[in-house]
Amino acid sequence: MDGAMEEEGRAISISISIIEGPGTTCWGCGFHILVPSFTTVFKCGWCGAITNQNPRRHGIARPRWKYLRDRCLVAVLLIFMLFIICGGVWAVYHVVFSISLPCGVIHCIITAILSVSTIASFSFAAFRSPGAPPIIPWGSYPLVGKGWLDNYSFCLYCSKPKPPRTHHCRSCGMCVLDMDHHCPFIGNCVGAANHRSFIMFLASAVVSTIYACIMSIYAGYRVWPPLASLSLHHVTRPGADSGLKVVKDVVVAFLNSAVLLSPRDIVLVYLFVASFSVEIGLSVLLWQQLRYIYKGKTYLSHLSSPEDDNIGDGGCQNLFQFFGCPYFASPFRTFFSRKKSHDK
Repeated sequence: MDGAMEEEGRAISISISIIEGPGTTCWGCGFHILVPSFTTVFKCGWCGAITNQNPRRHGIARPRWKYLRDRCLVAVLLIFMLFIICGGVWAVYHVVFSISLPCGVIHCIITAILSVSTIASFSFAAFRSPGAPPIIPWGSYPLVGKGWLDNYSFCLYCSKPKPPRTHHCRSCGMCVLDMDHHCPFIGNCVGAANHRSFIMFLASAVVSTIYACIMSIYAGYRVWPPLASLSLHHVTRPGADSGLKVVKDVVVAFLNSAVLLSPRDIVLVYLFVASFSVEIGLSVLLWQQLRYIYKGKTYLSHLSSPEDDNIGDGGCQNLFQFFGCPYFASPFRTFFSRKKSHDK
């Protein structure tokens, strides 16, 4: 009796395998799809989900040392910003108020506005969630409609569906919607939920460093010790070494006068050097980010696609939509759509 049941079960399993045939199961809707044996990536015709049959690795917990590294960099950057703000106010206020009281008040108001906007936008970008993908049903045909998971893939780290333009960040240990990059200086990913705050932080920091450079130059001009008299008699003699001698005399005069600087003036010099160097780096990063937004891309999508891809989707309407101004984006969208149809 047992032998007959065993033979019957074996026959059933063989018939099921013959019915199913070669293929695999779609993770999105659960349908069994017949694909060639050499196919590694395929797209389901019912739900649109993309399945990768050769995954690289499975879920890994978020490394704690990366979290501590990011938090330390955030603390260092906050201390640096507070030092620049407090040091700049301490080194410049006596020069500004010596001109007139209204100039000092205006300077304090501008400094307060720039400081609050920079620290607030930095805090929003650093401590706000970068944007987790929405929770959607998957894995069962009755729950998944036709085309509901179009171009979705499956994240082996989170064991969840991953929408298009979503990437898993191993530093944050989560999938991030419209992920641009992971920035260690804010200790967070730049994604759909905090990308605007990150751009506002860059813009506010660039304006703040420009204002700090201007004020430090003006204050340094007012408080710098007088230079020693320069012997420029060799300027009247044309020669190859005349220019080098002038530069040498000026540098020596500045170094001799720098010995007489007070601690307040030394902080003023450091304020200019730090603000100017940070301004250059942040300006390049801000320009790069605005360029990607103009093209309708992120940094990761730029790396994964050629430079000339989706060039027709770029335009000022992407900038207006990104900053929450869809009303101003509609004329640009109409203009570019007409131009595109005219080109065709």
